[in-house]
Amino acid sequence: MKLDGTHQRSITRTADGAGARILEQRELPWVVKWVELRSAHDAEIAIREMWTRGAPLIGATAAYGLAMALAEDGSDAALDAAYAQLLESRPTAVNLKWALDQVAGAVRPLPAADRAAAAFARADAICDEDVALNQAIGAHGLELFRTLHAKNPDRPLNILTHCNAGWLATVDYGTATAPIYLAHDAGIPVHVWVDETRPRNQGALLTAFELAGHGVPHTVIADNAGGHLMMTGQVDAVIVGTDRVTANGDVCNKIGTYLKALAAKDNDVPFYVALPYTTFDAATATGADVPIEERSGDEVTYVAGEGGRIRVTASGAANPAFDVTPARLVTAYVTERGVRESV
Repeated sequence: MKLDGTHQRSITRTADGAGARILEQRELPWVVKWVELRSAHDAEIAIREMWTRGAPLIGATAAYGLAMALAEDGSDAALDAAYAQLLESRPTAVNLKWALDQVAGAVRPLPAADRAAAAFARADAICDEDVALNQAIGAHGLELFRTLHAKNPDRPLNILTHCNAGWLATVDYGTATAPIYLAHDAGIPVHVWVDETRPRNQGALLTAFELAGHGVPHTVIADNAGGHLMMTGQVDAVIVGTDRVTANGDVCNKIGTYLKALAAKDNDVPFYVALPYTTFDAATATGADVPIEERSGDEVTYVAGEGGRIRVTASGAANPAFDVTPARLVTAYVTERGVRESV
């Protein structure tokens, strides 16, 4: 997508081909800084400390991390150690394990000397595949948005999002944002309500940054405002991404998604979940079986803004990072294979 008028991907190989180049997302939108990852340890830190985030992008970063580890040591022991190290960096997003399995599966039959090149090639392919998947998700979602806009053609189509499921969470286009970008580019007047997404404010900081860069009209709202906007007829659809969809269709996504789905159901607003099939976890039966990441309470007690962090409460805090939206609240899943009422 566009950054300063130039098309960018969120992750690329470094100029020498031996590492990965990512945006340091913790400093956005105040500072736009690209950093280079040069080892599996760098990749692990980038994922764990959320320099980079979003299920597909976590997977791509981990894939390059495994390739970098094999460039240092192509042995089975090194492969297994780096795989385990990267797998533990974030427990919830299923794409992480999927990408690691893809790279490990591609290199394990090879001699140690050939493994790094093959690993980098598979990581490159994972990135290219992600872009193609997101373009396809966008194309299918675009048709949904065309239909919705046709019901009220004299006003903008009002879409509500939660967290960041854009190009900063993927390699390009995003999942939930891909239909928005394609609709905007097709001339459909779109306006996006952007949930701030406490406690890390990925909506206010990242989604709004993205949409501004692409010229999409948007308004940042407090997380608790969504229900009111739906009740008063100011939301035509909700679309979110997801870190994992279980076999029964339950959706694990950023904390607060479940509340948006409840409000949408109560107000007859369609609630869409955009995902590539790499995020579908057929091996996990229901959302109750998904490990929910508990992050530091400091993310709640402090808020980051331009100029630094400010403490907003003297009390301690709990910080579950994700919640589960039951499949019964999902209107449809927007995938690269089409729009489906069930997975």
